[in-house]
Amino acid sequence: MKKDAIRVSLNAEKLRAIKKYMDKKEIDLEDELVDQLQKLYEKYVPANVREYIDEKQEEEIKAKKPKKTVKTKAEVNNQSIIQE
Repeated sequence: MKKDAIRVSLNAEKLRAIKKYMDKKEIDLEDELVDQLQKLYEKYVPANVREYIDEKQEEEIKAKKPKKTVKTKAEVNNQSIIQE
């Protein structure tokens, strides 16, 4: 599914402090922000809408998967001849 980026402004000194203390704990700021956005999504988006979006995403994933090709009898026979 297509992703969008968001932009948030914060006082530079506060942002430096967040990064400094998160780095000490080896925590990634972007990962934390994504987790918080996921919680907001789950809190405010109704369950039936989330379910619809999940189903739509699964359909897109299935559509992107390459379909298996079926070998013809001639291809199978050619492989067996080559292997002999």
